[in-house]
Amino acid sequence: MDYALQRRALLKGVHSGRVGTYDVCDAGPYLLRAAKFHGRPGEQDCPVCHREELTLVSWVYGEELKHVAGSAKTPEELVRMDGHFAEFTVYEVEVCRSCHWNHLVRSYVLGTGDPGSTRPRTRSQRTAGQ
Repeated sequence: MDYALQRRALLKGVHSGRVGTYDVCDAGPYLLRAAKFHGRPGEQDCPVCHREELTLVSWVYGEELKHVAGSAKTPEELVRMDGHFAEFTVYEVEVCRSCHWNHLVRSYVLGTGDPGSTRPRTRSQRTAGQ
């Protein structure tokens, strides 16, 4: 899902003065740290402060992820997870590390699609398959 229309409407509100920058430039320390260590360069400058290029951060969520759910992942980690887990959702957020603008850019589902792909086979399943 793409959130471009929502982003455009929000930025229109900011630029017209109906929405204050304090309402949209509210990235917390955890998100800013994730942008620094797990983010990748975006393709455009910050639409609010125009001081630096946006950073894209990918967050993962899914029942199967257990303790990994809710954490930021690099593109390389997403590729590994895509082949290992049956299904999980990625939320991509753009972040400005200068003014703290942040907005959800898109969400999508990754995974093998095979619900049994990550569950280890039990001893009885291994011997029955032989």
